[in-house]
Amino acid sequence: MAARNNPDIDNDADADAHGGGVQSVDRALQILEILAREGDAGVSEIAEEMGVHKSTASRLVGSLVNRELVRQNSERGKYQLGFGILRLASSIPGRLSVVHEARTVLEALAAEYKETVNLAVLRSNYAVNVDQAMGPSTLATYDWVGSLTPLHATSSGKVLLAALTTDERSQVLKAVGLPARTPRTVTNRGELEKELLEVAKNGFAIVHGEFEIGLTAVAAPIFNHAGTVIAAISISGPAFRFVPEDHPGLIEGLREAGLTISAKMGYRPR
Repeated sequence: MAARNNPDIDNDADADAHGGGVQSVDRALQILEILAREGDAGVSEIAEEMGVHKSTASRLVGSLVNRELVRQNSERGKYQLGFGILRLASSIPGRLSVVHEARTVLEALAAEYKETVNLAVLRSNYAVNVDQAMGPSTLATYDWVGSLTPLHATSSGKVLLAALTTDERSQVLKAVGLPARTPRTVTNRGELEKELLEVAKNGFAIVHGEFEIGLTAVAAPIFNHAGTVIAAISISGPAFRFVPEDHPGLIEGLREAGLTISAKMGYRPR
């Protein structure tokens, strides 16, 4: 017990050993946050701010250096964020840029069809809405941005599901299942697969009250330069006034909007 209270002994290493890797991961992320905030810092400074032994900080910094997430400034001996951070960040520019490139298209659709228009991407086995343009109707007031919605029960989700390989789709559906959101939700895997084939063939998906009773939505895909579906654009509205199939040109207009955004992302139809 005396050794645990000795400031010259690295008790943090023992704690890491008994606490598993979660504590080490949390501390490594804390180091990255410190360097992001300060610009650079020495091991002693990092250890002091974290409240850990210097050897613990040194060990964690060393691991980050090996992964090129942190680099040492040879002139001052302090540490800075490394170029490995850029490699990690390079996985998300497509999503970030598609929001930027889609904005004017979303606004134009919302103004033309007077309903809510959303942009969604696949994240953590759900369709997450990353941008929205509101129609002029006073009923279209719900903010969907940031909302995670089930793939099998939404138009955007079905577009994103249809673009996955069979194995990828199986992994997603195994993880989240096919829970019924309303009596209209498709909960049979075989029925869903048939529907997804039509979605992929036709280039759009429509849902009537599958996610919420009284809510209708239609979505179309957005492609990147490689022809991969990276997002879905949708129009939604209350069922009593919004029936996409009966609205001349709406579905084709939505598909064209998706292709317009896709072109901005470098997509060229083959």
